[in-house]
Amino acid sequence: MAKTGPQKYPDASLSYWWQTAYPGNAMESNVGVLHTTEGRTLPDYRGGRDAPNFTALPDIPNRKIKWYQHFDFDTSSRALMNLSGGVETNTANAVQIELVGTCDERNAVTWDGKRAGVDYIFWPAAPDWLLAELAKFVRWAHDNHGIRLASAVTWKAYNKGQVGGSYGANGVRLSGAQWQAYYGWLGHQHVPENDHGDPGNINFTRVLALAGGGAAQPTPEENGVALTQERSDSWNAMIWGLKNTTEATLARLTALETLVKLLAADQDLDESAIATAVENAVAKALRENTVAVDVTVQNSSTAKG
Repeated sequence: MAKTGPQKYPDASLSYWWQTAYPGNAMESNVGVLHTTEGRTLPDYRGGRDAPNFTALPDIPNRKIKWYQHFDFDTSSRALMNLSGGVETNTANAVQIELVGTCDERNAVTWDGKRAGVDYIFWPAAPDWLLAELAKFVRWAHDNHGIRLASAVTWKAYNKGQVGGSYGANGVRLSGAQWQAYYGWLGHQHVPENDHGDPGNINFTRVLALAGGGAAQPTPEENGVALTQERSDSWNAMIWGLKNTTEATLARLTALETLVKLLAADQDLDESAIATAVENAVAKALRENTVAVDVTVQNSSTAKG
């Protein structure tokens, strides 16, 4: 089979190139499969024996992804299990990307003394700049290889060892026939003949929105919102009573930060009032033991809720 389109992702490092040792099969990729490495550094993949096509290593200080390419875009790689007698997996027109970091909620805040978002990435709570970097690749794969800007699967939380998690028979893993008929993007947790649950509940809806050229919500830094560590810790303690002790803490704090992003997107609002209004509304809801949170932000000319 002839390979069409550019086979190297622009600026990707070829310093860990495994196609010479493991030539693979030529294919025309029409599915993208995301994994997480469950590590904090670039893996060796057992000398390439388990390597994907690409590895995405977050460069957190510089807010970008350093890409490593191990096989041509349209050459089969080796990161999926493939059982005898079933459907093909690695060679089924699937380009594979390993995201360095974790989807394991046990590492959502800290991991062996390292801090999520500072020393490594917990991908279900990946910051917007990182999702935008991943979206650049997704867009390039669409423009140059026709991989659809679509995902028709549910991305389940990892929750290793727990009922309802994404490992094993998870309720979202495709059958052989579904896999053969699938086009677009999915995760290791969706591939038949496999039992891994990565990359967890990554916000792939956001990735697709960014890749599709939709209007991205500005980050707090872009909009001038002072979402400081002190304020984050204040919200954390106010809502949950404990700071940085559980996976739920990070997930819920991230939700509040997202709310501030959305409110701050309107330039007519007094930015300093946004965070205060959210804090007051949440505190009021807690006092009244209600799940309803009514946020009203008042500035000199307009009031919006």
